[in-house]
Amino acid sequence: MLHHITTKQKAIVMSAVMSALFLVALDQTIIATALGRIVEEFNSFSSLTWVVTAYMLTTTVTVPIAGKMSDIFGRRRVLLIGVVVFVLGSFLSGGAMNIEQLIFARAFQGVGGGIIMANAFTIAGDLFSPRERGKWQGLIGAVFGISSVVGPLLGGFLTDPHDIAGLTTNWRWTFWINVPIGVVSFAIIAKYLPVIKHDHKPTIDYAGAALIAVALSSLILAVDNTEKIFANMIEFGASLMVIKTTLYSLFVIATLGFIYVEHRASEPILPLKFFKKRNFSLLMAVSVLFGAAFLGAILYLTQFNQQVFGANATRSGLMLLPMVFGLAVAAAATGQLVSRTGKYKLALMLGFSTATVAIFMLTTLTPASTYTQEAIIMLFAGAGLGASMPIINVAVQNEFTQRDLGAATASAQLFRGLGSTVGTAVLGTMLITGITNQLGTIADDPYIQTLKQQPAAGRFVSEVTTDSALNLNTPDFKNTVADGVANATRELPATQQSEIQQTFVALQSAFSDKIITAFSDSLRNVFYASSALMLVATVLAGFVLEKPLRGGPEDTPGMA
Repeated sequence: MLHHITTKQKAIVMSAVMSALFLVALDQTIIATALGRIVEEFNSFSSLTWVVTAYMLTTTVTVPIAGKMSDIFGRRRVLLIGVVVFVLGSFLSGGAMNIEQLIFARAFQGVGGGIIMANAFTIAGDLFSPRERGKWQGLIGAVFGISSVVGPLLGGFLTDPHDIAGLTTNWRWTFWINVPIGVVSFAIIAKYLPVIKHDHKPTIDYAGAALIAVALSSLILAVDNTEKIFANMIEFGASLMVIKTTLYSLFVIATLGFIYVEHRASEPILPLKFFKKRNFSLLMAVSVLFGAAFLGAILYLTQFNQQVFGANATRSGLMLLPMVFGLAVAAAATGQLVSRTGKYKLALMLGFSTATVAIFMLTTLTPASTYTQEAIIMLFAGAGLGASMPIINVAVQNEFTQRDLGAATASAQLFRGLGSTVGTAVLGTMLITGITNQLGTIADDPYIQTLKQQPAAGRFVSEVTTDSALNLNTPDFKNTVADGVANATRELPATQQSEIQQTFVALQSAFSDKIITAFSDSLRNVFYASSALMLVATVLAGFVLEKPLRGGPEDTPGMA
């Protein structure tokens, strides 16, 4: 059973847990703005993808294992280990002397991130009764929404040189900023989070842990930037199709092996008996669909703002504020409502329905749309997503006793993460394919041919792909090459300078129009797909059988 803990102490613990979770969520986005400087310093563009993938890979693999470990050894011990690993990984990442060290440190950091993610949602279940969990799950959902905007903004600020207390910031600070906050979180959790005593002898499912790690790793590597990750192998003659087939085959084999082992394990990592529960199976399917649709809405809206509205990376992040505001307010408000009423299904259905309609309305955005139109749609999309996201965890936790709470809650995080990973890959392929079909042979465009003659831009257009064509249309690149043309013609007579620059601007404008039209038309299909995924999730959520949430404000669950 849990030791006695006051309401004030519960709030202090949850604040520390949410600060640690904020760092983990922040690290998924803060690195994006630092990648350019990292590549510049280490001169290793070919390994760039691994900086992001290594963290995501170990985080995803760790979540289900850490969830089960916390059920066996207790949340406090496992969470403290996670914070230590995350802080140490952050320190090592900031101090990396080459790209190999940075990739290793990011993978190590991801292990800590996975442990924190697996336990942060579960601790609300340890400290609060099912009825009281809603408000805290809502606040945790708000943390995720806020981090999606704060990450790029803070990353950009820290990456650019700024004088803070006599120290000059750089990309390393995007990692080092985690250290002091992590240390404070560790101290508070160690002091206030109660120890949970167990009356059963713990056993570890090593085979299950190994097999699920192989299965998840294979799937992620097969769907996420496979061509870039295995670029060196492809360069030496390996076939991309063979690599993908091998990874998918390994995923299937490891998954079948995992199912076989879990049937016989005394303490399985992911108990298959969970799926005998109708609500659990439905909510896992909903989590996968939600993850794919949510990322499709946020990730590609950022690109829409850059390509269509011509916003730079920082401004495009700020333009998402209406969605984040809607998400944060709805998550917090819905959590309070669920805790007061003891019922969650109405909130779940309203959230999914609102999100479905709002994401469908994103298909109305065109190059002629105003930002006001986009902002209104984003506000409702965020509200729908914020209302439904925390309720999934509340509904899942309501199905289980404290003994299985960690594994069950981690399962929801796992399936949502897999949905995000696979969904982003599929939707990204859909977007790129659509743009490619519309643009045709973009390398023959007069603007590209002109860029190849510019020393400052030639290396960026040596092999033009759809991805690189989109990068060529970003404000930062356009300003850079425009400055390059101005410098290159500086010694020419004024009349000739003007003619060359006017011709260049005309070619650039025509190219930009092509990109914007192709991007906007193709993105519409992505939003159609995202709204369809959310619609299916809404239908499945309708079949969830609501069970009233038990308990009240003063109830603290025990744990066998």
